[in-house]
Amino acid sequence: MQVGVVFPQTEIGADPVVIRAYAAAAEELGYQHILAYDHVLGADPEHHPGWDGPYDVDSTFHEPFVLFGYLAAITGLELVTSVIVAPQRQTALLAKQAAQVDILTGGNFRLGVGLGWNKVEYDALGKDFTNRGRRLTEQVELMRQLWTQRTVTFTGRYEQVTGAGLAPLPVQRPIPVWIGGGSEPALKRIAKIADGWFPPYQPGPKLSHAKEVLEAAGRDPKTLGMEGRVGVTRGAEAAAEAVTNWGLAGATHVTVNTMGFGAVGVDSHIAALAEVAHLIGLPTREIS
Repeated sequence: MQVGVVFPQTEIGADPVVIRAYAAAAEELGYQHILAYDHVLGADPEHHPGWDGPYDVDSTFHEPFVLFGYLAAITGLELVTSVIVAPQRQTALLAKQAAQVDILTGGNFRLGVGLGWNKVEYDALGKDFTNRGRRLTEQVELMRQLWTQRTVTFTGRYEQVTGAGLAPLPVQRPIPVWIGGGSEPALKRIAKIADGWFPPYQPGPKLSHAKEVLEAAGRDPKTLGMEGRVGVTRGAEAAAEAVTNWGLAGATHVTVNTMGFGAVGVDSHIAALAEVAHLIGLPTREIS
């Protein structure tokens, strides 16, 4: 099982020197990938009465593809989006950005996509919130064609490309597409089109039921990558135990999230990662 880290973007700030230090530390500690998730805009609760989203206008989010362009130059870790809110983005541009990150990492990239929940963000980006699930399925089909063919002609319900293509093409043809979600429609979509899955639960009855839904939809869960996520809010020992539990549950990947436990500064995040890495026995690396 590959173990990575969740980029602590809501707490790490915007200093490139700090971002560099964090990435270097994660690599030296033996982690194998950095995962970052996506919000373009945050809603201002003063203008949206009753707002109850987990993030707002003051929550810090780095743009994943620009961030990954920077990280690709300074780390050899696999870079992972979990998730890019694909239906609020132009599909051809999304495919182009993903291809560029794949090239810069030498093919060490996974594109995680999902539907998102923030209608305010969709409205600001000029995309329909109500049909985002149907559009995601078509987006994945088109992107795979754009990543593998010199020229593409595609006429779908929502997407159209006429005799056009990406250059340069990515290293991975196609780039692995992982999908986040746990609702029954999401699981059926994942069963049909995903290379991997980001489940929203911890190991237990809900995860077991989701696997049953995947199987009923025609997908053997053993043929699907699965990435769990563990936090350190209950301490490093509990996080290390959770990593073990994900391995027993059949996860191919797991990420350690240090946001939310009260870290003050990047050194606190790195210290928490170091404690978990020691407990699960990650081999340290020397970074030149």
